[in-house]
Amino acid sequence: MTADLMAVVLLLAIAAYTCAGGTDYGAGFWDLTAGGSERGRRPRWLIDHAMAPVWEVNNVWLIFVFVIMWTGFPTLFQAVFSAMWLPLALAAVGLVLRGGGFAFRKVVRRLTERRLYGAVFALSSVVTPFFLGAAVGGVASGRVQPGTQASTDAWANPTSLMFGLLAVAATAFLGAVFLTGDARRFDSPDLVAYFRRRGLLSLTGLVVLVVITLFVTRDDAPHIWHGLTHGAGLAFGIAAGAASVTAAWLLVRRPGGWARASAVGAVACAVLAWGMAQRPYLLPPSMTVAEGAGASTTLTWLAFVTLVALVIVVPAVVFLYWLDTRGDLEELSEADLRRGGDPESGGGAGPA
Repeated sequence: MTADLMAVVLLLAIAAYTCAGGTDYGAGFWDLTAGGSERGRRPRWLIDHAMAPVWEVNNVWLIFVFVIMWTGFPTLFQAVFSAMWLPLALAAVGLVLRGGGFAFRKVVRRLTERRLYGAVFALSSVVTPFFLGAAVGGVASGRVQPGTQASTDAWANPTSLMFGLLAVAATAFLGAVFLTGDARRFDSPDLVAYFRRRGLLSLTGLVVLVVITLFVTRDDAPHIWHGLTHGAGLAFGIAAGAASVTAAWLLVRRPGGWARASAVGAVACAVLAWGMAQRPYLLPPSMTVAEGAGASTTLTWLAFVTLVALVIVVPAVVFLYWLDTRGDLEELSEADLRRGGDPESGGGAGPA
């Protein structure tokens, strides 16, 4: 019972990271495709302002995923990281380079250095979700089993390729929807239209990739295909489709909080559809949840620690997002600093 509970928590943590981290990866995707220095100046300005206050906090869900995997399901952790060490290592390198590129491009002065760090940030924002998706696709296709040696076939196969492309498309969709809302918050109608078009375009591409993936998995990953077309997997898939249609409608009518919630719901339901399609296996078709679970005492303590962590983390994350939507986390301007760092103060020490 505890093993099943922690498997559900693991799936929810993956969904949380897909949505939260995926939004930031999507912003990087649109940074990459924004164009040259002049044409891409305004979109990149919005991306910097929208991401800066909250971009690092989203990795907390990735930490949840790793801790639950190696503590609650050590056999699963060993099998996945042994067979998938190369794509996961590339994803980890991309994660580090992405953070460094985003941080350094905001502080360097030379244009060439800004372009270099900006390119590192943007490219890593595409590479990282692709390889994470490819690793998930390798697991879903049944190519990872206990004792499986690392090989190209484990992650460079039709299902892995489609899952990688789906990950990139989903992050692009999330990023565009959130940036549309941020453009509206910053009162930039030109950028609202800019990112609205990209949100609808990325959603169209995502739908096409989903259809292709269903055809691919029918032959390459029959267990997952059956799960996606029957039972709970099908139900969550339908929910993802309904949420996508709602997000598109809201994006056209009035982009904002409800459009964001619908987009997040669409991607989260898609992740849950994969999880439901794969059950009762952690590694289909060789390792069930019960077979991959750790000791019952360990799982009990893990459940308790996870509950405590969520009670501490979730309110803090919600509060951070609330401050961001209010605009309370905006960077201080030079004028603010000259006034002593108080934006509300009309006086203070000005330049001599």
